[in-house]
Amino acid sequence: MASEVNLAQLRALVAVADTGGFGAAADELGISQSAVSHAVAALERSLGAPVLRRRTPCRPTPLGEQVLPHARTAVASAAAVRAIATRHSGGLTGTVRLAAPTTVCQALLPGLLRDWEAAYPQLTVRVFEGEDAELPTWLEAGTVDAAVLVDAGSPPPGAVTLGADSMHALLRRDHPLAGQESIHVAELEDDDFLLSEGGCERHIREAYRRARTRFAPRHRIRDLNTLIGMVHAGVGVSVMPALALTMLPPDCVLVPIRPAVHRTLTLTGPTGRPWSPAVTGLLAGAAVTVPA
Repeated sequence: MASEVNLAQLRALVAVADTGGFGAAADELGISQSAVSHAVAALERSLGAPVLRRRTPCRPTPLGEQVLPHARTAVASAAAVRAIATRHSGGLTGTVRLAAPTTVCQALLPGLLRDWEAAYPQLTVRVFEGEDAELPTWLEAGTVDAAVLVDAGSPPPGAVTLGADSMHALLRRDHPLAGQESIHVAELEDDDFLLSEGGCERHIREAYRRARTRFAPRHRIRDLNTLIGMVHAGVGVSVMPALALTMLPPDCVLVPIRPAVHRTLTLTGPTGRPWSPAVTGLLAGAAVTVPA
């Protein structure tokens, strides 16, 4: 008779599905790769069929896709039980998986991580960098426990607004417009425009729409660091969030654009399921550190 499915097996399945491999899952769980392999194999014996395709990266089988949401729920519920017990005894512990866009990881998260570490020394925050559009999906699917979302709309109670991040023109310091207090987007027409195809594209297009100015990007760049490097090399100009300032080389500058456009950054848990006590406590701590 097949053995019963247990939490360790489900935790191993979730970890391999999220990380794409048994070695990375072992690092995630803090156990040996052999232990992960045995747990997944035992789960497959209990279910009578494979749940993972052993490729690079590993991906769930059709059965695994059906089991995975329930596995996530079970793992999250177990973590919530542990967190409730810890909170009852006076502290926060466990792990919170937090997703955020690149610029937030660069500029805002380091300070928050230091504050959280000081306030909750037994709590581990693991950061996952992603693009704006994929973060809500990660959050609602249970891949992460909390996320910094861009223009979140109507976030659930307990969410924390981290601020408004305005859009700026990115120029070389020797560009004729670099010394201005602000730049109308029409003034950028004489330069080749490098468009970031990440989450900021809609904000850039909105600025040009408001200005009723033709928008014809010459280059389309996926990676933000590549875009900055190309502007630095003199290939053209771009528009990006003010938080990108920490990523710039010394001979590049950011200048506010007109019409002004900004994105709102919100730190939140999921809308489709209850937050764990660890997430609730973490966001309550963030609310204290973010200026009103």
